[in-house]
Amino acid sequence: MSAGQLVHIIEDDAGVGESLALLLQSAGFETRLYCSAMDFLDSDPPHAGCVVSDVRMPGMTGLDLLGEMRKRRMPQPILLMTAFADVPQAVKAMKLGAMDFIEKPFDDELMVSTVRAAFAKSSGDNAVAAREKLEKLTTRERDVLNGLLKGKLNKTIAHDLGVSVRTVESHRASLMSKTGAQSLSELIRMSLLAEGLETEA
Repeated sequence: MSAGQLVHIIEDDAGVGESLALLLQSAGFETRLYCSAMDFLDSDPPHAGCVVSDVRMPGMTGLDLLGEMRKRRMPQPILLMTAFADVPQAVKAMKLGAMDFIEKPFDDELMVSTVRAAFAKSSGDNAVAAREKLEKLTTRERDVLNGLLKGKLNKTIAHDLGVSVRTVESHRASLMSKTGAQSLSELIRMSLLAEGLETEA
């Protein structure tokens, strides 16, 4: 096992937590299970590895955990899971530092690849790459992207821009292709990385 390949799983549903642990162990990761965010924080976890946490939990939620980890300067990348995903919540999570936002029920291969990516990512390089990808977008594609980041549906974006839903769908497909984003959560993360880079410049 290479150093740092430890995954901290925070999940109040024991069955889900155990099955996720087995999945990640079969992919070569070491895992530690916690039934709540406070259990994780109280365990004084090593700063190595990454965190996979449910969002909706009794007591401290996944978003609360993100804020607390940021406050404590804990460096582990964090992936959030939820069965009730919505774009504004995903944007908030990523602004707080979440690496990705995964909807339940999740695909096993997607989960494993997302955890691997969390270990591999270098946020500085990613920010530059993200900005370069977003610079390829046309003005209209940026308008559609901004609507998506606000959690708007295609038909609402179409109404706001005075175009047809089919036109919005076409721009959406084009911007996904140009950026190489495989999902809306990846597109959100890319946009926030680029935004952070511009803020620092």
